[in-house]
Amino acid sequence: MADPYKTLNVARDASQAAIRRAYLVLAKKHHPDLNPGDKAAEERFKKISAANELLSDKDRRARFDRGEIDETGQEKQAPPSYRDHAERPAGRRYGSRGAQSSGWSSADFSDLFGGAFHASGQGDAQEAEMRGHDLHAALDIAFLEAVRGATKQVSLPDRPPVNLKIPPGTEEGQVLRLRGQGEKGLGGPDGDLLIEIHVAQHDFFRREGQDIRLDLPITVQEAVLGALVDIPTPGGLVRMRVPAGSDGGTELRLRGRGVPAHGGHAAGNLHATLRIVIGPPDAALEAFLRGWVPEHPQEPRTAMEEA
Repeated sequence: MADPYKTLNVARDASQAAIRRAYLVLAKKHHPDLNPGDKAAEERFKKISAANELLSDKDRRARFDRGEIDETGQEKQAPPSYRDHAERPAGRRYGSRGAQSSGWSSADFSDLFGGAFHASGQGDAQEAEMRGHDLHAALDIAFLEAVRGATKQVSLPDRPPVNLKIPPGTEEGQVLRLRGQGEKGLGGPDGDLLIEIHVAQHDFFRREGQDIRLDLPITVQEAVLGALVDIPTPGGLVRMRVPAGSDGGTELRLRGRGVPAHGGHAAGNLHATLRIVIGPPDAALEAFLRGWVPEHPQEPRTAMEEA
């Protein structure tokens, strides 16, 4: 076994508080519970614990420094006499290894997993608390649930389902937090449940920031003559006027009909791009177009020919 001072990486004249702090740092790093399946870490933790057990006991540390016992606590010279035992502080157990102490306490356990220690006026480390681990999950939601907000139930293995409030304007990949729904803490607060949101695509809505876009089919008659048409929005149908003589590709805007206002964001707009739909063959329309002579003939592809 290595020199316990080297194992804990402390000087031979280190104070008891310094030894304790060094032990807690190393023990947390190599503890088997935090390194599952890592045999090297487990062996390292055993050596750290043994070194701490020896050096945390003032009497055994002094005997080790005098060369009376080795790093394992075994005698190097003759066993101590009864007089040696009688002169030690009361309450110590006497045995072949002299007065002994386990070197482990509930305070060690708390400090080890709490990952923090604070020196008191006497230089001793105060107890710390261990916060529970966070849990992670993913949830698929519909496009309009993300835009308008919703309440969904989240189920995890071996746990009762919990309700998750999805705020309006939730975006793809956003992580929502349920405080206190993670692993139980050890003397500290429980961890949180972190849920990553995945938003499904919509049949005709597309989101761009706080705005919503869609392609709006209209008839030839509506495009030529103009019309009032019902247009879908995240909040329901809204009647909108299509101006007479509208071309395909014309973009109309409905203010405030996009993503609802949320979290300091103003309500977005809805942008509808007109798509003229000819529909099935219509004999009357075909006959009209064959005999129709436009008053102002147009060449819509002239710019393309000049490119």
